[in-house]
Amino acid sequence: MPDPRPELSPVYRIADRFIDEVAAIDPIAATSWGIPGHDDRLPDLSPDGEAESDALGQRTLAQLAEAPIESDRDRVAAAFMTERLDLSREQFAAGDHLRSIRVLGSPMGSVRAAFDLMRLESADDWATAARRMHSVPGALDGWIESQRAGAAQGLVVAKRQVAAAAQQAAVWSGTDDDRSRPFFHRLADGYEASEGHSPAVLADLRAGADAATLAFTATAGFLRDGYHPLATDRDPVGPERYAREARRFLGATIDPIETYEWGWEELARIEARADEVCNMIRPGSTWAEAVELLENDPRHVIEGEADFQAWNQDLIDTTIAELDGRHFDIAPPIRTCEAMIAPPGGAAAMYYTGPSEDFSRPGRTWYPTLGKTRFPLWREVSICYHEGVPGHHLQIGQATLLADELSRYQRLAGFVSGHGEGWALYAERLMGELGYLDDPAYELGMLAASAMRAVRVIVDIGMHLELRIPAGADHHPGATWNAELALPFVIERSHFPADFMASEVDRYLGLPGQAISYKVGERAWLEARADAERRHGAAFDLKEWHARALDLGGLGLDALREELAKV
Repeated sequence: MPDPRPELSPVYRIADRFIDEVAAIDPIAATSWGIPGHDDRLPDLSPDGEAESDALGQRTLAQLAEAPIESDRDRVAAAFMTERLDLSREQFAAGDHLRSIRVLGSPMGSVRAAFDLMRLESADDWATAARRMHSVPGALDGWIESQRAGAAQGLVVAKRQVAAAAQQAAVWSGTDDDRSRPFFHRLADGYEASEGHSPAVLADLRAGADAATLAFTATAGFLRDGYHPLATDRDPVGPERYAREARRFLGATIDPIETYEWGWEELARIEARADEVCNMIRPGSTWAEAVELLENDPRHVIEGEADFQAWNQDLIDTTIAELDGRHFDIAPPIRTCEAMIAPPGGAAAMYYTGPSEDFSRPGRTWYPTLGKTRFPLWREVSICYHEGVPGHHLQIGQATLLADELSRYQRLAGFVSGHGEGWALYAERLMGELGYLDDPAYELGMLAASAMRAVRVIVDIGMHLELRIPAGADHHPGATWNAELALPFVIERSHFPADFMASEVDRYLGLPGQAISYKVGERAWLEARADAERRHGAAFDLKEWHARALDLGGLGLDALREELAKV
């Protein structure tokens, strides 16, 4: 394959070539990045397919080791890519791809979610989607083969994850208790309802939807009847795997005990401020009383899914317009961010998907309604800032825009949760500093979100490392953390709905180390900013610091601290 963009440095050419090669073997990644030519396929998720991906990583690492470093940009790009690929190879060697059944971030879920990101406008677009639907059975069969291979080696996941994943597959195939319309047929319904649709394309789309739906039905059966009896009753992954997963999501090595103890301290700080804010909402009210008041205040409630989506879109648009030129310089391609309602069946948390490489597909926020039609707004404002601007959309959009400065790997594949989620949580707090959360209701929403992230630090580390609850705690002091103790704790101390937090506990247990990335990442951003303020004194310019920090692109937290110490 000829080197793309030959004017680039050797390191950047390696990064460009790697992205193209990944896109060829992982069409879901290609769709996510907006790289054309692969949307009609799905990846080989079998052990052989996973081995091919690992071999690509090995070859690329060898090329990076030989490449000359010609600039500071080269140094950062090569170090970041090497650290990520080294860790990926370590995970492959440990067989983590052979035990990838989980409620969030599973290859099975990615197969379904790939259709959310496809361009579906012309008849040709829909024909492409039909071909991809026909590829669903092969992709899921390969994934099942990998999970069987893992079970044969004793690499199994917890029954809790298997049951949740089986339920997801049942929802998408329409075989759950509600017998809802299967996801792929609902997609085809949308094309049939469009004006001037092609009967031939519709027929292929229906056939593809049948094939994909049957594949998810079979996958639900495999998970429920074939894998669940082999799964373990133990949820914790233990210190060794937890350390590896934490590095994956943080790009840093942490002291888990220090971080666990800090999580308790941070929760106490947040709760103390929340008490003050609750007193502003109604003098003498407890947090629970203030929440009940806000949940039933018609001034802070939207009725109806469509109206809520419109409210969310308006808040995104207004925030971009008001921040641009004042607190951030937001380039035109990033000024569009679409508020979407997430398809049913996924996890309960709101999420963001970035723009395509050429910005023909904008960044999008996705809100899972979980069947709700009534939306109290007190907690939604800061979440919108987290997912949109100045959170994920600004950060990821800015990195995507910097084609002449960042390597293609950094721009497209460079998201590290500690860096990205840490920035987004920092962005929520920043909006309070900038005066956007002066309404005590919205500040309480931000504090609830922050408390939930502190709770995550406590229970994620506590459950996976089977730590004891501190003797002075007011929740089962001295007991060892498990899911049964975690659920009432996270509901009470996060002040989020019980159904949402039940989904969250399953998520923490299935993605060890991810849940802590928000607070640990925010901590790194705050410490780096405080360091810059100390170094620059009166000359410190917050807008300029934000711009230079975001222009670094995605990094692990260790590298972020190192690079921001120079800003």
